[in-house]
Amino acid sequence: QVQLVESGGGLVQDGGSLRLSCAASGRTDVKYAMGWFRQAPGKEREFVAAISKSSGTIAYADSVKGRFTISRDTTGNTVYLQMNSLKPEDTAIYSCAAAQLTSELRTGSANYWGQGTQVTVSS
Repeated sequence: QVQLVESGGGLVQDGGSLRLSCAASGRTDVKYAMGWFRQAPGKEREFVAAISKSSGTIAYADSVKGRFTISRDTTGNTVYLQMNSLKPEDTAIYSCAAAQLTSELRTGSANYWGQGTQVTVSS
C-alpha cells in the first residue's frame, strides 16, 4: 500500500505561482509513475501532468503546457508541481496519483490517489 499526501495549495492572485508537493509513504520501495489531476466545481476530474518512474517521460495537458512543471526528488518519493502564470480557470482541487505507467495516468487510471489540496486563483 502507498499513501499519498498533497500540500502547498492555497489562494493566489491571477498571474501568481504555487508549488504543490505530494509525498508518498508506505511501500516506497516500489516505484511508480506519478501524476497530478484536478477537479473544478461542477466539472469532471482532468489530467494535468505525469512523470515516469525514472523521470525520463513527462506529459502535460495542453491547458498547462509552458506554465506548469512536474518533477520528482532523487528518492522518487516526492513529486512536485510548479505552477506559474496561474489563471482563475486553474482553480480546482489538485490531487496526486500513482500508477505503473504514465500512459495509465494520462487516461485517468491510477493505483493510488491522494486526498487533494485546494488551489484558488483570484482575478
